[in-house]
Amino acid sequence: MASVSRFGQLLREQVGNELFASQQYIAVAIYYDNQKLPQLAKHFYAQAVEERNHAMMIVQHFLDRDVVVPISGIPAPIVEFDDYIAPLTLALGHEKKVTDQIVALAKAARDEGDYLGEQFMQWFLKEQVEEVAAMNTLRTVATRTGGTLFDLEDFVSREMAPVGSDATAPAAAGGNL
Repeated sequence: MASVSRFGQLLREQVGNELFASQQYIAVAIYYDNQKLPQLAKHFYAQAVEERNHAMMIVQHFLDRDVVVPISGIPAPIVEFDDYIAPLTLALGHEKKVTDQIVALAKAARDEGDYLGEQFMQWFLKEQVEEVAAMNTLRTVATRTGGTLFDLEDFVSREMAPVGSDATAPAAAGGNL
């Protein structure tokens, strides 16, 4: 078996990172569902599907390039939170970490002269700017509501609704959910 480039190795790891993010967002959604905060729960269930789709986009990239991609296990998500802000703080930190991972992937592709890989990562770079901004806004608004959860639910319903599909997004193996 041929050796895998640094970009290829990081991209394989990113499949697991995206699947972990999906599981973590399911855990966050369930927390909000248990707290009877249906708009926050709905938002994070949708985020979980989006992260799953990101993993499958990477899988499709490997399939398109005739590269075998192993699917590794993932750590257990955090399921207990001190208050309604804690999951948002966790999610914001996670999105910042993923941004660093995506930047490292783009850099590795560029450094290795993998122009196809570098082009593939451009969409993910754009996506991470949006993800961090949205999570930062959500956490900021949640903090500003001062515990008035009805106002937070109203904001999520009004301002955080999905915007639809992105025609520039890479294809996902098995199709987007």
